[in-house]
Amino acid sequence: MTARPGTTPTPSLNLQMTQQSTLITDDETAYREEVRGLTMWCQDNNLSLKVINKKEMIVDYRKRRTEHAPILIDEAVKEQVESFKFLGIHISNKRTCSKHTKTVVKRARRSLFPLRRLKRFGMGPQILKRFSSCTIESIVTGCITAWYGNCSASDRMALQRVVRTAQYITGAKLPAIQHLYTRRCQRKALKIVKDSSHPSHRLFYYATARQAKHQA
Repeated sequence: MTARPGTTPTPSLNLQMTQQSTLITDDETAYREEVRGLTMWCQDNNLSLKVINKKEMIVDYRKRRTEHAPILIDEAVKEQVESFKFLGIHISNKRTCSKHTKTVVKRARRSLFPLRRLKRFGMGPQILKRFSSCTIESIVTGCITAWYGNCSASDRMALQRVVRTAQYITGAKLPAIQHLYTRRCQRKALKIVKDSSHPSHRLFYYATARQAKHQA
């Protein structure tokens, strides 16, 4: 979002760059009205939207999918995409994580080369294990609670294959990805349970109350 050329901003005008924002709705009319309202607001405040940077991804759960009319911003068509990168995660309109998994595996494999070099330099298993934990494990487990649950069996095998290669190089026992995923989910769940202001807190409260009712 940038100021329009030829306009002089007032001293009280404070412009901030919004890098990523999301609009989620199940009503197409409300969605289009929201976009139209944003466009009008920008025009009233001497701002222009960079349509070339705006992407639209439609997730349609209906069995019979229909063509969706494109969104127009300042008479420019906003591009419809099947997937895009949002907050470090590749999101697909088919609700699959194959593209993100391939990206993670590719990045993790690049870290295997320096790991092999360290072993060739005579580093011990403990140092190699720490290096693997700081690089490969960090890459593989990035935002893992948001995407690993939707991975297919082949995607999980590809991820675990990288861990097995790192384990072979280090000569030390490395935790499986499923174990890391479970541990991260448990840690995240405990934080949500302790935070009453979290939007998902009530879900854990209802689950705990239902479990206590069955035990009684």
